[in-house]
Amino acid sequence: MASGTGNESTNGSSSSKEAERPTIEPLRLPTVEEIRGQDIWNNCAVRSIVSGVMGGGLGLFMGMFLGALDNPIMQEEMTGRQQFIYTAKQMGRRSWSSAKAFAVMGLVFSAAECAVEKARAKHDTTNTVVAGCVTGGVISAKGGPKAACAGCAGFAAFSVLIEKFLDRHD
Repeated sequence: MASGTGNESTNGSSSSKEAERPTIEPLRLPTVEEIRGQDIWNNCAVRSIVSGVMGGGLGLFMGMFLGALDNPIMQEEMTGRQQFIYTAKQMGRRSWSSAKAFAVMGLVFSAAECAVEKARAKHDTTNTVVAGCVTGGVISAKGGPKAACAGCAGFAAFSVLIEKFLDRHD
């Protein structure tokens, strides 16, 4: 009995050493399909269009949600059907407006970040700052030069905060 428990303790300690040692796996090369997929995604036009479409989809759903929260001013005087129609129209207007804004925002930000990243040949926070500045400036350019500068600074700061929050770059 005593010798049996001794064997188990020596076997247990050797198996724990094996468990501590990480297993080395062979390096796997990417397949042709994976390389093609990476090449397609590294194209700035593809990345920008996809970001614009996804931004538009996000804006669509946000507009629907926020449009549903709008209450008519004359709510007491409207019937249930009139309130429903008013809310549906408001949701449609908000959805379309938000979809356009978010699509432009996603497209411009992604295009600027990709172009700066390709030009600098680096993937860091500076790309995000420049892309945020360009995006903020483009979105607020209708308000004049002061608004464009304020939009540039505000969106660049917001982009850096998001970047630090998500920890995308080291």
